[in-house]
Amino acid sequence: MLNVGKIEEGFVLDHIKAGKAMLIYHYLHLDKLDCPVAIIKNARSEVMGKKDILKVECDINTLNLDVLAFIDRTITINVIKAGEIVEKKQVKLPQELRGIIHCHNPRCITSIEQGLPHIFYLADDKKRIYRCRFCDEKYDSARVAEIWK
Repeated sequence: MLNVGKIEEGFVLDHIKAGKAMLIYHYLHLDKLDCPVAIIKNARSEVMGKKDILKVECDINTLNLDVLAFIDRTITINVIKAGEIVEKKQVKLPQELRGIIHCHNPRCITSIEQGLPHIFYLADDKKRIYRCRFCDEKYDSARVAEIWK
């Protein structure tokens, strides 16, 4: 069995569907942070069979966690202080995604105006569908891997 030590201050993203940890790692830009990150892939889980886990030793407020529910609604966030879990959070879909996914419609104004932010609003909560604020192009979590930059 693999053992990864506990963290003192930070957070643990648990119950990630197996194989999605690297996608989350890149979307959260964890490669740009100067802090320890542990990626555990295909860990055994009684409930899920297999799951991924991310342990990050940094202030949770430094990251935009809005993308988590878009990628995977089963993720839980465990906030760690002094080596102990002080809070457990469930993720929920935000009403707006700003600068997280990019519109790939070549006729969208965001393709022409380089400085314009990519903004998507939640169009259907049950199907996890977002639409571009400018051209109404549809994006859902099934497409998240193909639009990943």
